[in-house]
Amino acid sequence: MTIDTNTVVSMTEANQNFSRVARVVDKYGKAVVFKNNAPRYLIVEFPAADKAEHACDEDVLSSARKLMDQYDAAFAELAK
Repeated sequence: MTIDTNTVVSMTEANQNFSRVARVVDKYGKAVVFKNNAPRYLIVEFPAADKAEHACDEDVLSSARKLMDQYDAAFAELAK
């Protein structure tokens, strides 16, 4: 994910001045809160979060089946 430097806010600033974070989200559509010099939280407008892409149930079940088949022996050992 590419992070626009205009949307970066430190954790300290987010705690002390959340209205600035809200203004960044209003202007750019999102804000990235950094904690310990690493991106930690993504804040988006509510309508954008509602439109976010979600995996359909079939995709999730298909991926789960592949993992179960791939690591069947390990799961059997853990089940003992």
